[in-house]
Amino acid sequence: MIDWDQEDDILIPDQYNLEYDLVTTEWVIEKVKADKVYAQHLYAAMCNNDFMRNEVWPILTEKKWSCSWRHAGSIIADIRGEGDYMDWYCSGIVDADADQWNILSEDSKKRLLETKAHVTESIVTDEIRKDLFKLGWIVVEDNSTD
Repeated sequence: MIDWDQEDDILIPDQYNLEYDLVTTEWVIEKVKADKVYAQHLYAAMCNNDFMRNEVWPILTEKKWSCSWRHAGSIIADIRGEGDYMDWYCSGIVDADADQWNILSEDSKKRLLETKAHVTESIVTDEIRKDLFKLGWIVVEDNSTD
């Protein structure tokens, strides 16, 4: 559940909280509600990644935002107003058996095709990266060498 600082029941935004920006930005809410594939891509992007406000001070001080896979799923469920984190948790891990395609109902085939459009956790699609940038956030690229 959303747990922002509150003072006298007035929501106080945290300028370094990507979750706050996602759940309070109307065009993001509309996209997440309208398109399950977009919602899954946003969920996947939040997994195993760090994000930073695209501003001088957060970059210089390396002030990052990240969340767990479960919390990412909760954010998407909260925005969509349905289900819970389990509806999204591990949704990027899909391996369907092609031999079973013919026995599926049309509705099941549609759902399966939708899941094939899913990306694995930690993948940031170009559309999500562009939308996050529009919100004022960048994905922190891991430049370390192991």
